[in-house]
Order: sequence, then C-alpha cells, then structure tokens
Amino acid sequence: MGSAPQLTVIQSRDNSFVKELRRLSQDSTAYRKQGRIWLEGDHLCRAALARGLKPAVAVFSESFWPQVPVEWVQAASKVIVLADALFADISGLESPARMGYLLPWDAGQQVRSGQATVVLDRVQDAGNVGSILRSAAAFGFTQIVALKGTAALWSQKVLRAGMGAHFGLHLVEAAAVEDVCQLQVPLIVTSSHQGDLIHEASLPWPCAWAMGHEGQGVGPGLMEMAGHHIRIAQPGGEESLNVAAAAAICLHASCVSALARQG
Repeated sequence: MGSAPQLTVIQSRDNSFVKELRRLSQDSTAYRKQGRIWLEGDHLCRAALARGLKPAVAVFSESFWPQVPVEWVQAASKVIVLADALFADISGLESPARMGYLLPWDAGQQVRSGQATVVLDRVQDAGNVGSILRSAAAFGFTQIVALKGTAALWSQKVLRAGMGAHFGLHLVEAAAVEDVCQLQVPLIVTSSHQGDLIHEASLPWPCAWAMGHEGQGVGPGLMEMAGHHIRIAQPGGEESLNVAAAAAICLHASCVSALARQG
C-alpha cells in the first residue's frame, strides 16, 4: 500500500486553485497555457485510469467525498475537496459532476510514421471532432493529426464528445500540411464529386483519412498529396454528409477491409 495522498479542503471561490480550475473548465484552450487537462465526471476519469494514466490531482465535491471509492483517491498524489457551490461554479456542465482529475498535458507530441491516422483539416465544430476521435478509436486508428484551425482537441466539449477515446489515441495538435508527409502511409481524401465509390474501392491499410472543414472540405494542399480520392454513395440525393458521419463510414470501411484481408 502506498502512502495516502495529500488532502486539501477549499471553501473560497477566490482560491488560486479554484480560479485556475475555472479557466480550464470554461476556456477551450486554457490547457495549453497551464500544461494540464481537466477531466470532469466519473466516466472520463475512469476511462483515463483504465488506460493507465495517473492524475496529478483528484478533485471531489464535498458532499460526494464520503462516498468516493478508495481506488479513485489512491490514483492521485494530491486530493482536493471543494465545497459543492464551488464545484458547481467551475463546472462547464448543466448538471455539474461530483469529481474530476487533473492530468499533465504534453504540448510536444510529434507525428508518428506508419500508423493508421485521421488527419483533421480545420474541422471546427467540437462535437464533430470528438465524434471523429470516438470513431477512430473504435475502428483501429491510433493517431489523430489536427491541422491548425481545428478545434482544440483537449477542450471540454471535445473531451465530452470523445467519451474517453482520447486516451487510446496519439494526438498531435497545430500541425502543418507538410507534417502529413511524415505519416508515410497512403493518404485518402473524401469528395462529393470525384473518386471511387467507397463500397467498390480497394482501401489500403494502414492509411490516413483526411477529414476537412465543415463547409470547405479538405484543403488543396492535402488534395494534392492524396493518393486516393473516395466518395460515399448518397442515393437519397443529399449534397453532402456531416463530416463526423462521413468519417464514421470511411473509418469503418477501412477497418472491415483490413479485417477481411487478415481473414
């Protein structure tokens, strides 16, 4: 048994820790300035623990503290108990959670070559980004490369939409188009108007799928780099699909194709 973590009880909203936590919860890019990530709610916290991550600080509401499972406490080196009103004040949720973890954030993640990857080209909606991360993790993709202009990957909205997918992925932020060359796997882009139909195409594995801006699509730089252009049949006649829906279809198709070759 290790030593018990340090315990601090905070009742004042003017406490410096509370102010920093409020920024992390309410400012989508504050984690970049502070070098740490705020995970609010037991689902995200349990997902992080399941991946072997160790929180620097565990935060619990005062009313929840007597009920906290011992393993949630022992996972952290420091424990903060906040008055319920303070927890509600810093929370970004309509129904505030009763716990959260602070994890260190590494700004220096580099593109890894040879990995099944999703490239996000200025995908700006946080819900779309989180949904794409969730699909990537589900279908065997291990890396996300987010180009500049994409929603902050560790923002609260993306974390909630990702439902824990972050912890099974290698995440690279603020990448340039030139960084995609380091992937050294075939790059596939989607288009509504050109390319092979996805259900007829021979999809390479591993590969990198590029998902583009909600209105403008994939930029010309990635279009020129791509070795494969794929379109999704839409017999219902819609002009285009939501980028997260398109990503789920494409990543699933790649997964099925790879499994078929293995079999």
